[in-house]
Amino acid sequence: MTMTSDPGKLPNTAMTDEEYGALRASAALWAGVSVLITDRRGRVLIQHVDYRDTCLLPGGARDKGESPSTAAARELREELGVTVVIDRGLAVDWVSADSSNAPEIMRFPGEILSVYDGGTWDDDQIATIRLPDSEITGIEFVEPARLPDLLSPGDARRALSALRARINAAGPVFLENGCPIAPTVLDRAGILRTARAEHHFSWASGPVPPSLPVVQSWGWLFAPGGCVLVLLGPDTGSACLPGGTPEPQDHGDITATLRREADEEAAARHGEPLFVGHLRDNGRSRVRLAAALTHVGPVRPDPATGHIYTRVLATPEQAVELFNWGPSATDQLDAVHEARQRLGIPRAARLSTDSGPWLCRGFRDFRDVDLPGS
Repeated sequence: MTMTSDPGKLPNTAMTDEEYGALRASAALWAGVSVLITDRRGRVLIQHVDYRDTCLLPGGARDKGESPSTAAARELREELGVTVVIDRGLAVDWVSADSSNAPEIMRFPGEILSVYDGGTWDDDQIATIRLPDSEITGIEFVEPARLPDLLSPGDARRALSALRARINAAGPVFLENGCPIAPTVLDRAGILRTARAEHHFSWASGPVPPSLPVVQSWGWLFAPGGCVLVLLGPDTGSACLPGGTPEPQDHGDITATLRREADEEAAARHGEPLFVGHLRDNGRSRVRLAAALTHVGPVRPDPATGHIYTRVLATPEQAVELFNWGPSATDQLDAVHEARQRLGIPRAARLSTDSGPWLCRGFRDFRDVDLPGS
C-alpha cells in the first residue's frame, strides 16, 4: 500500500497496515445524530437540558458500531420515551473542530452529525412523551424563527437547514458547520428566519356575508402541472400567495383585486378564478380564489412596496408549510383541491422548489418555459 496523505512521508512511500491504521485514527471524527420533529402548526420540538444553557434537538452520540438511524431511534426512546421508525434522512453536517467553543482539554475532534426526520406529531403522539429522570428537564414546540435564540449558533443553522430540506423535498442536504454547500432557493431567501404571521382564523367555503368587509383577496394560482405560485419576500424570507388588499379602483370586485395584485407583485396573469372560500378575521373576511396561470412576465418591483419577490412553484401542501394558519389550513387545502379539480388541473407530485433554474430567476412566458409536471 502506498499513501501520500502523511505529510511526514515522501510520495509513494510504502506504509504498513499499522501506520495506515494510526493515520486513520488520527483523523477520527465524533459521530452524532439529531431528530427533527414538528407539530401540526409547523413548530419544532426542542429539549431543555440540565447540562448546558442552550436547548437541543433530540439526539446524541452514536454508540460504537451503531448505525446513525439506529442511534436516532434509540435516542428518541431514551430521551422522549417513544418508539418511532427512522427511515428518512434530512441532512449530514460536517462540524469542524475549530467551530466548537469546547475547552482544549476536551480535544474536540470535529463531528459528522446526521439529521433525521422524526415526522409531524399530533396531540395524541405528543401526549405519549415521557421524559427521563435526568438530563432532559422539559420540551417545547417553538416557531422556527426562535431557534437561533434558543440553540447554539451551529445547532440552529443545522436545524433550519434540515427543516428547509424537509419542506423542499429534494432529498438530504450536505452541510458544513450547519450551512448547505449547495443552497436551495429556500436557503437563499432565508425562509423561516422570521416568525410566520399567526392567522388562526375559522374557514368557511360559502359566500362572504355582506356584513363582513373583504380586507384581502389571495389566489391559489396553478401552473399546468398542479403546482402553485408562491412569493418569497426579499427582506424577511416570509411567504405569501399572490394577491392583496382591495383598492378603490377595484370597485369591490375581489377578482379585480387578485388580477391587479398578481400582476403588480408577480407579473402573473391568470384565467377566470373560482371562489374557494374565506377566512373570518374578527369581523372581516380574507377571500381565497383559485385560477389557472396563463402568463408570467419578467420580474419587476412591486409598485406598492418596491419589493422584488422570489417566485417559486410548490405543491399546495408545501406552500402551507410556509404559513402558520392553524387548524383551518386542512380545511382550506381540501377546498383548494376541489377547486383544482374543477379547473381540470392534475394534482402535483411533491417536488423541489429548485426543480428548474428559472424558478428563482423570474418566470418567462409559459410558452417558453418547460414547467415541471406539464
